[in-house]
Amino acid sequence: MSLKNLKKNLFIQAQKVVPQQKLSRVVGKVAASENPILKNIVIQAFKAQYGIDMSIAEQGNALKFKSFNEFFTRSLKAGVREIDANPNSVVSPADGAISQLGKIADGDIFQAKGQSFSVEKLIGDPQLAEPFKNGEFATVYLSPKDYHRVHMPYAGTLTETLYIPGELFSVNQTTAENIPGLFARNERMVCLFDTDLGRMAVVLVGAMIVAGIETVATGKVKPTGRLELNHHEMKLEKGDELGRFYLGSTAVVLFEQDKMQWDSAFQANSMVVMGEALGHTL
Repeated sequence: MSLKNLKKNLFIQAQKVVPQQKLSRVVGKVAASENPILKNIVIQAFKAQYGIDMSIAEQGNALKFKSFNEFFTRSLKAGVREIDANPNSVVSPADGAISQLGKIADGDIFQAKGQSFSVEKLIGDPQLAEPFKNGEFATVYLSPKDYHRVHMPYAGTLTETLYIPGELFSVNQTTAENIPGLFARNERMVCLFDTDLGRMAVVLVGAMIVAGIETVATGKVKPTGRLELNHHEMKLEKGDELGRFYLGSTAVVLFEQDKMQWDSAFQANSMVVMGEALGHTL
């Protein structure tokens, strides 16, 4: 076995034995701390490790934030991200990289290298998942250096949110290629919409040491260990903020069959920014 494969296997196995929830709670407390010495040390170390570009942030001085969480979920300067103005466009919900995108084949969503998962398991409810069985999906991975707010890929009315407890594996490419059903196993918040294209879903997937998920409808999610379905009536325009991650993760966008298609220029590992047109309506 090569050194590279050995490191990969150790990384995967370590995630299976580490106390994921406990580790995430500890990290969450540190990330939420407003102790100036602690938060400044963490912010400076994070900036150095990941090369954070503060020039595009509304607040350019990282040490002005009250906590690491506030720094991590920082807003951008006005005009830094333009929302594609074509009324027929579907835009990226976040800055990041395309993990995968394409058609949902008989209810299965492609993950990576022979791995897939069912839309029913991702959504967590057979009835709510049914409209997407043969539709379209796009999975966008937000790395630690990225802007971590998630926005609307298309205008719609939020009708349900469904919190689904789960594991907290890392969601990077190595894990996606080696953990079966990764995005349907991790903790997640499913947001469901009525649009003029039919049903749309945006699924915010948690990950290792993610200190929380927040949506505009629910506020910051408090993990309860049980399914929680809530009904809403909240209209959101394309590009409006939908939620945010406290540390990096993934957003999965779903549409019904024959309602839209992705631009052929995008494929796995394509870099994208929030508001950029990824596809168009049919």
